[in-house]
Amino acid sequence: MTLALAGCSSSNVPRGFDIIAPTTFPARAGAVRGQLLVVEPKAIASLDTERIAVRGPGGAYSYLTDGAWADRLPKLLQARLIQSFENANRLRSVGRPGDRLASDWQLLAEIRSFEVVASGATEVVVELSVKIVNDRSGRILAGRVFSARAPAGGTDAVNVSTAFNGAVQSVMREIVLWSTGQV
Repeated sequence: MTLALAGCSSSNVPRGFDIIAPTTFPARAGAVRGQLLVVEPKAIASLDTERIAVRGPGGAYSYLTDGAWADRLPKLLQARLIQSFENANRLRSVGRPGDRLASDWQLLAEIRSFEVVASGATEVVVELSVKIVNDRSGRILAGRVFSARAPAGGTDAVNVSTAFNGAVQSVMREIVLWSTGQV
């Protein structure tokens, strides 16, 4: 039995990396209100994967071989956006479609960039287009593009994931503060 299990493991499997949601937010005066659904972000096929994308010259995509995201990028971002809103404690409730919440608003996002740019100095680029939609009327209340860049100390998965966490925390903090100011 032990030999069979050992035979199933492989050293070729990349390590999984997570995204860390921001935990600190400025205090907000006023009551906590409303319920928000965070829809899984949309992404092109090159980014709708567990693989960590590297954009080279001419826009060609390749992927890191020594690391991957802990889940498909859109699903991982959805989970960390929800966690960010919960950490901020600015809304009565936050969830995802299917959580059976009678929501007031939906947060729709599109992943425009979430990649390592390896031309010259290596950096990561995170760019999300976000819309807040009134869940009852379907009307868009507001929309904005959020972006951040962070230098990576190298092209290995550890340095890249560290850089992504810095950029993602900045973007998610801005999304939470902006969104809760709109509703």
